[in-house]
Amino acid sequence: MPKQKTNKRVAKTFWRTGSGKIMHRKSGQAHFNSRESGKTTKNKRRDLVMHKTNIKLGLIMGK
Repeated sequence: MPKQKTNKRVAKTFWRTGSGKIMHRKSGQAHFNSRESGKTTKNKRRDLVMHKTNIKLGLIMGK
């Protein structure tokens, strides 16, 4: 039976820290950012810890 393939979209978006938390980038920061306030732009640069209800995605990552 062949191995299950890793979902590359999820593998590139989420990552696991040394302590086991799953982190992700905030979305919506690729373009059209000039119209937003500086506070919003700054907050989008921050990496976020995934909420505990979404941890099941970690199983898809294969990590």
